[in-house]
Amino acid sequence: MQLPSAARAADEDVDYLFKVILIGDSNVGKTCVVQHFRSGVYTETQQNTIGVDFTVRSLNIEGKRVKMQVWDTAGQERFRTITQSYYRSAHAAIIAYDLTRRSTFESVPHWIHEIEKYGAANLVIMLIGNKSDLWQKRHVLFEDACTLAEKHGLLAVLETSAKESRNIDEVFVLMAKELMARNSLQLDSAGATHSLAPESSPVLVAQVPSEKPRCTC
Repeated sequence: MQLPSAARAADEDVDYLFKVILIGDSNVGKTCVVQHFRSGVYTETQQNTIGVDFTVRSLNIEGKRVKMQVWDTAGQERFRTITQSYYRSAHAAIIAYDLTRRSTFESVPHWIHEIEKYGAANLVIMLIGNKSDLWQKRHVLFEDACTLAEKHGLLAVLETSAKESRNIDEVFVLMAKELMARNSLQLDSAGATHSLAPESSPVLVAQVPSEKPRCTC
């Protein structure tokens, strides 16, 4: 959402304000990802999120000041009703799975269904495979994540590690750029030729020594 000039002045000269919800099964590392994005710090032991936690960070992208509001949600079933209420106001969702636990990846279609059921239309979705520092223990192939992302029309797949600072900032910068591009399309009622439609194929970024860092499907 691009802010009008008066709102920007009242909100630290912010040009864009985007709300992103981070969802996924319990113990996939969502809180570690958010904490690292906010402060660059990794903490080995984290308490399970109760309901929803909230953090904010401003980014400078292409000369624009972008404020990212990130909502870290609990993965436990008993908190579903609480977290679902946050879907409607989100501009984007990041679904996280633990690449060492196959069951958390198999839950991804459920989370996509939750977004489709409770989220706004055309909400942007990204998939991240967390704990890539444990790649030798992986139980989810990157190719499987690519296939799922293409099937559901997701924006991107990235493998991340808060512990080793892999792709954390990249996740949120990529999301911010996509939201900025879509916002520009909505604002450009004249349909100027410089406004490009979002790519239909997902961006794919792995973090495995034997694989290329970026590939296309």
